[in-house]
Amino acid sequence: MSTTPQDELKEHIRERYAERARAASQAQPCGCGCTCGPSAVVEPKDEMARGLYDVDETSQLPAEAVLASLGCGNPTALADLRPGEVVLDLGSGGGIDVLLSARRVGPTGKAYGLDMTDEMLALARENQRKAGVENAEFLKGEIEAIPLPDASVDVIISNCVINLSLDKSKALAEAYRVLRPGGRLAVSDVLFQGDTSVIPTSLLSDVETWSGCVAGALEEQDFLARLRAAGFTDAGVQVTNVYDGSAENNMCGAPPLPDGVRLVSGFVRALKPAAAQGCCCSSSCC
Repeated sequence: MSTTPQDELKEHIRERYAERARAASQAQPCGCGCTCGPSAVVEPKDEMARGLYDVDETSQLPAEAVLASLGCGNPTALADLRPGEVVLDLGSGGGIDVLLSARRVGPTGKAYGLDMTDEMLALARENQRKAGVENAEFLKGEIEAIPLPDASVDVIISNCVINLSLDKSKALAEAYRVLRPGGRLAVSDVLFQGDTSVIPTSLLSDVETWSGCVAGALEEQDFLARLRAAGFTDAGVQVTNVYDGSAENNMCGAPPLPDGVRLVSGFVRALKPAAAQGCCCSSSCC
């Protein structure tokens, strides 16, 4: 069976994150072969993910969950999670956001993590075991085909993953499908701002920059338009960081962009409209 360029890109992304999972599993959190004491501060190995979480949050988690964090924000704080809610993390990786979400929604709530990489799922489940978190579940699958029923979750979060999707409109439509009426989407992601037509094709087609969260990023207004097309309302973006291409502030080694275009990370929020009054909540009216 022949493979397509999209198949090859997906496999490259899968292997990149499988390697990150293996590295996190094998890493010495203190970097010296010692056993970290209770006061040790463990930071993600990925430069972009450092400083996104409070020490009070991460100190309650296995070091491997923190080391495997590859995000560009803290969606668990963004989502304002409430006790009893059901949360879904798209592209859950080593499980840091799922485990934090599970603690926030409490024993009457639940947190799901969805990932396509076996190694990340194995790492996340082991981190869940170490953390003693019972109200979490990690599912294998792709964000373009979420293995959950319609209207089954209250909140969808994601941390620098939607940009990796090869069919973002389908991924957003799936997010809308599994959200309950009145549910909310609160994700961190990487976005372009400006005229993306001037970005060199060589950068946008490079598999390394795609799997590094650059080439697959949507332009801000395009992202918002796709959210509206999926059915979401009240969509907005709050920029949290601008990557200028310098050695101190770049995105996975991406070169500086042409004038008039910039690469940012930000919080993206949107709502699924609440059911109309008197709605029977069948597929024809919700």
